[in-house]
Amino acid sequence: QVQLVESGGGLVQAGGSLRLSCAASGRTFSGYRMGWFRQAPGKEREFVAAISRFGSNTYYADSVKGRFTISRENAKNSVYLQMNSLKPEDTAVYFCAADTVYSSLSLSRAEYDYDYWGQGTQVTVSS
Repeated sequence: QVQLVESGGGLVQAGGSLRLSCAASGRTFSGYRMGWFRQAPGKEREFVAAISRFGSNTYYADSVKGRFTISRENAKNSVYLQMNSLKPEDTAVYFCAADTVYSSLSLSRAEYDYDYWGQGTQVTVSS
């Protein structure tokens, strides 16, 4: 069983920055691929970013590429999402997720490839 707890959300003005954190339980965090997703009001949840087990590979949605950076610290069982140049359209609940079974051959943007999810943290960007 893996538990994921997000933190770091809040209210920020457009152009500002936030850093989200996700703390994971379990002794084998380095064995998990990790991802961030988000869900805006009235919309389906969408992929944001993913990172490989030791951080050597990353994958971003086009909408955040160049503005967001995903990283991880396996010694702290944590994954992060640094969000810069935030826009009002980035407003959403942000979720971290763990892929522990490697259903896909590579980093995935598909929700069904992630088997554990956090409860989410709200990010609101004002214009």
